[in-house]
Amino acid sequence: MKTLRDIKIGESAKVVKLHGEGAIKRRIMDMGITKGVEVYVRKVAPLGDPVEVTVRGYELSIRKADAETIEVE
Repeated sequence: MKTLRDIKIGESAKVVKLHGEGAIKRRIMDMGITKGVEVYVRKVAPLGDPVEVTVRGYELSIRKADAETIEVE
């Protein structure tokens, strides 16, 4: 399983599935990350947390733990 956390800077990926439960999954979906959407990784902080991505035309910072719940291809 490849997650958003595994994607390198400058690469894009398509969301396949959201893992996680309840409030965490709901919050990720509210930010615009849903099945089938294209996500572009812009930056990763020096210690790897957070990850800055572009999704649906806007920039978004996601915690490493949340990025690991997003399965991509």
